[in-house]
Amino acid sequence: MTISPPSSTAVAPVATASTATTNVLTLSCQERPGIMQAVTSFLYERGFDILEHQQHDDRMGELFFLRTEFAAVDGAGVDELTAAFGPIADRFGMSFTFHDERKPRLLVMVSKFGHCLNDLIFRWRGGTLGAEIAVVASNHEDLRPMAEAAGLEFIHIPVTPETKPQAEQRMLDLVEAYDIDLVVLARYMQILTDGLCRQLEGRAINIHHSFLPGFKGAKPYHQAHARGVKLVGATAHYVTADLDEGPIIEQEVNRVDHSYTPQALANVGQDAECLALSRAVRWHCEHRVLMHGSSTVVFR
Repeated sequence: MTISPPSSTAVAPVATASTATTNVLTLSCQERPGIMQAVTSFLYERGFDILEHQQHDDRMGELFFLRTEFAAVDGAGVDELTAAFGPIADRFGMSFTFHDERKPRLLVMVSKFGHCLNDLIFRWRGGTLGAEIAVVASNHEDLRPMAEAAGLEFIHIPVTPETKPQAEQRMLDLVEAYDIDLVVLARYMQILTDGLCRQLEGRAINIHHSFLPGFKGAKPYHQAHARGVKLVGATAHYVTADLDEGPIIEQEVNRVDHSYTPQALANVGQDAECLALSRAVRWHCEHRVLMHGSSTVVFR
């Protein structure tokens, strides 16, 4: 979508395919007139071309959310754009971020279940994950062969009640050492402490079966089978100190019936987990998820 020039504004050269890089602007603020005019004028004056634009007006909360992907001429870096956009953001009270083309780097945390890791690796190698898997870490050794077969470094971080603080510090060390943008808990069967959750706020995604909180503890699919469930699903959400209560990014659901054994339910559930998690990771890494309190706006 090419922006029409506002009146009496100097026109900069338009970015072309050979000179342009793709940037993304995300923002939120209180709804008020003039926001779109200010944003589009800012982009047009710099010769940028809008490639994809989505916005959401929350009429109940009188809030405005926006994601705009645009082609930017060479030399228009994130820092430069952020500084230039500052006066507009101040005028409208915006929370905003510019994102460049760099693919976010992932730390994938796993335990013994390998289906989510296998799916993430498949999408990463196929170029459809929207991110780079930098390193895999686990409290068990079981999935080392899977990670190393894909050419990924695998780090074993044993966890016991006594060593949990040291293990979590090791996770944070990995985040710094590998320049990690997002921690993915791909069926990592450890509860993170409140302190670690706060340090990773908005930078960690978890996946769990949607039987929670109805079927907690061991063998949830056996519990579900005994209760005759009719829906099997999974939920991908941001990690918070409130266990499994973080802002939801994506959910996947499948209908089942009395003919499904506990193992069949588990198979369906694992497929749902893979789909929900991979979508959540990709949308986060493409800057399509805007957090708002305990909820999210997802521009799919």
